[in-house]
Amino acid sequence: MSKNQLFRQATLDILPLAVAVIPWGILSGAIGVGIGLTFWQAQGMSMFVFAGAAQLSAMTLMGAGAGWLAINGSVFAISSRHMLYSLDLRKDVYLLPLKWRVVLAFFLTDEMYAVTKAYHDKHKRFSPWYSLVAGIVFYLFWNVSTLIGIVMGEKIGHLENIGLDFAIVAVFIAITAANLRQLSMIAATITSGVAAIYFKEITPDSYVIIASLLGMSAGYLVSRIFR
Repeated sequence: MSKNQLFRQATLDILPLAVAVIPWGILSGAIGVGIGLTFWQAQGMSMFVFAGAAQLSAMTLMGAGAGWLAINGSVFAISSRHMLYSLDLRKDVYLLPLKWRVVLAFFLTDEMYAVTKAYHDKHKRFSPWYSLVAGIVFYLFWNVSTLIGIVMGEKIGHLENIGLDFAIVAVFIAITAANLRQLSMIAATITSGVAAIYFKEITPDSYVIIASLLGMSAGYLVSRIFR
């Protein structure tokens, strides 16, 4: 595959997820200006933080007047899954120059990881250029949609009340469904889903963390039993 073909393939592969995340980006921009951030502060969240779920959590807590410890703790917990992505990709990137590893780390998102893994499984090789292009395309969509959200939020207001947050669920369903080919993945998904529903009423501040840990534990146990 030539470099041009590789670039085109990466763009086509990430495009459905990039389009699906547009409402999420709009919501992020709207919430940013809604809690009192300036244009550049709200846009800068997407430009430099570039982490959808963590951004929304941080801005929601900021709007509620939470302290920096609570905000940073929430962002760390939500973003900790990226350490798992990094560990999985380490065997493919550890020989790359530092500048490559730093750039790929910045563009590493759930969506970029998903298409990178799919490409690796299909072609039995890792392509840093494929991952980079997929990451950049997604980054551009995320920032443009954030810009739209900022403009709409300033002119319309209260966009968070029209159901745009469903895009968050839709994107993660799309990512998860594409990988439900192994029994361990199915066990992890079902366990974490049921646990989230159960613990949300009991521990609303930490049910996501509890459900994640239980889901990972279930997936690990099933993989060990049925390997």
